[in-house]
Amino acid sequence: MIFKKLKENLQRQNKKSLEKKIQKRTKHFQLSKYLERAGFSITPHLLSRGLFKFCIAINVIISMYLLLFFVTKEGGYSLEYIIFLFLIIWGLAFFLLLGLIWLAFYFMVDMRIFKRKQDIEDVLPDFLYLAATNIRSGMTIDKALWFAVRPRFGVLAKEIEIVAKEVMSGTELTESLQRFADKYESDILKRSISLLIEGIRSGGEIGELLNRIASNIQESRLMRKEMAANVTSYVIFISFAAVVGAPLLLALANQLIIIISSLMSNIDIPASGSTMFTISNVSISSLDFQIFAYVCLIITSFFSAIIVATIKKGNIKEGIRYIPLFILISIIVFIIASHGLGKFMGSIFL
Repeated sequence: MIFKKLKENLQRQNKKSLEKKIQKRTKHFQLSKYLERAGFSITPHLLSRGLFKFCIAINVIISMYLLLFFVTKEGGYSLEYIIFLFLIIWGLAFFLLLGLIWLAFYFMVDMRIFKRKQDIEDVLPDFLYLAATNIRSGMTIDKALWFAVRPRFGVLAKEIEIVAKEVMSGTELTESLQRFADKYESDILKRSISLLIEGIRSGGEIGELLNRIASNIQESRLMRKEMAANVTSYVIFISFAAVVGAPLLLALANQLIIIISSLMSNIDIPASGSTMFTISNVSISSLDFQIFAYVCLIITSFFSAIIVATIKKGNIKEGIRYIPLFILISIIVFIIASHGLGKFMGSIFL
């Protein structure tokens, strides 16, 4: 009888653990954890429904605009063509738009998570110093962490408040701290929390340990700044080549195409069979080359910003904020250079 009850209990526990594993693998569970890391409190079901309705609203607006266009436009469009166009809008275009909306949303959430991680790493040494001071004054570890919270700590303050609430509700401090560290993909935070947990379990001097952890974080930050200063020349070279050198060369090539096309149109070549060679017009127009130049500048600026961020900060995500700046400056330089070179070279050759 006893063995039978033990067997039933083991089966129940195995069943619960299996259900938890299945739940963790579901998309909604992963999305809820993802949103939690970004600081959003919305549920995945409401989010999916909201984005779906937003996509429907955009398609409705496009459909109403097309209906108004077909009604006001006089003839030229058959009923089959209109039905086929609406089928494309509500079929292929709808799912494509929905995918783009989800992609943009994930990008925004990912950047928000990265920003929150940076905010935590920036204030973590100050928080650890305050917690070490509280421990030296005689507080317990959980109270020392709680009373070290300051409003200026931002995201870290909210996370420590969550840790404190979990500890008050009966959760182990080490378990709550580990959950907090696993929430963010930060090597500094994970290493600091891991050392703190090991110190708590071994019963060491936590105040001195927190001071050393904070000092190591600040020293590593200073080392990264020194390394970034040592590669400043590479950053300057890549930035100059992307936002100044490439636009100037493309503007010069554009003006050469305009001048050669103008000169070739003014040359009269006799149609005799005794000529040794023939001259034809330039096959590339100035407009086509300008489109190529804009595309080339956008691609070059995009990858240059990423390379600069990787060299300077050690992280590709840091280059996201440089991309619009690089693209804008390179296009402005191209336009100004094209206008200036057009006046200068036009006065000489034309």
